[in-house]
Amino acid sequence: MSDIENRGYVRPEVLVSTEWVAGHLDDPGVRIIESNEDPLLYSTGHISGAVEVDWTRDLNDPVRRDYLGREGFEALMRRIGVNRDTTVVFYGDRNNWWATYAYWVFQLFGHDKAKVMDGGRIKWVNEGRPLTKDVPSYPASDYRARERDDQRIRAFRDQVLRHVEGKKPLVDVRSPQEYSGERLHMPEYPNEGALRGGHIPGAANVPWAKAVNPEDGTFKPATELRALYENEAKIKPEDDVIVYCRIGERSSHTWFVLTNLLGYRQVRNYDGSWTEWGNLVGVPIERTV
Repeated sequence: MSDIENRGYVRPEVLVSTEWVAGHLDDPGVRIIESNEDPLLYSTGHISGAVEVDWTRDLNDPVRRDYLGREGFEALMRRIGVNRDTTVVFYGDRNNWWATYAYWVFQLFGHDKAKVMDGGRIKWVNEGRPLTKDVPSYPASDYRARERDDQRIRAFRDQVLRHVEGKKPLVDVRSPQEYSGERLHMPEYPNEGALRGGHIPGAANVPWAKAVNPEDGTFKPATELRALYENEAKIKPEDDVIVYCRIGERSSHTWFVLTNLLGYRQVRNYDGSWTEWGNLVGVPIERTV
């Protein structure tokens, strides 16, 4: 039994090790995808054969605030040479928060042959594994995408309002300073993006990074994750949960943990998050400063 299987996850198959990735670099049924916050990082070196999927350029509509539609997703998958039966494996910087974001967007289109490399880019680099600047080229596929499903794992503003009114559980995965209203963004970033600070009423604050081991970016065992969310967020696997952050990227990481590693049955990511909620007129906000 592998280290990942030993951690007690409900769906251990969604995670693969750096060793597994190293052994599948030439596997035609696998496409390695790097997704980063830093748009220049891929060009400085990446895993051999890995393609880049940029969260702004490739996953978002270029005009309105929304994700790409079915035709856009088809074009992306065809360009990177992915078929319906291709297993995509995501990794990236920032302990995989953009990798899990890309993973989540792929699930909106039902591409469930998807995994995340545990530990992300930093673990691969720290192990001394090779990087290359060569950009791969794959034959275009004839990928046929499903219509985007915005109902199952995505939440919108009005749904969040009903969630608040129904006193159902929400998890704010931002930093304590953002949650309290002291800041509008993470401490190391410009303090901007919303007109008001604070959090959605009733939301529990469990910062996303508590789910990973700080030394190598790997996910903590299921026993520790279960205790974290049951004790700090007071949530259970049968609950209807909405997670949010600032623009939906950090909360996609928590969505991944709750859904795949702990087996929560109904978790939705509110990708509008605080840059929407903190700019809305008339919605309720709580502050603790």
